[in-house]
Amino acid sequence: FEVKLKPFIQRSDGSAKGDWDVGIAIDALEYAAEVDSVVLVSGDGDFDLLVDKLRVDKGKHVDVYGVAPLTADSLARAASRFVPIEGDLLL
Repeated sequence: FEVKLKPFIQRSDGSAKGDWDVGIAIDALEYAAEVDSVVLVSGDGDFDLLVDKLRVDKGKHVDVYGVAPLTADSLARAASRFVPIEGDLLL
């Protein structure tokens, strides 16, 4: 499959933000028929609908990796398995 890169949004304070939530959702739904499972690394609760759709409607196993205190409860509950990122995996 083709990886699509979207440029970062440059903020006035000099920081940058990558906003690719819709692109991630579209890609996940587009390629769902070709995979057995999906791995999402995010804590963003906006993805709970996507994860639920992949798991329930598409029959996919969905692992969500996220920093537990920063991960929305709705996202962790929607996943087939939530894996906390902690310890040595945190920089």
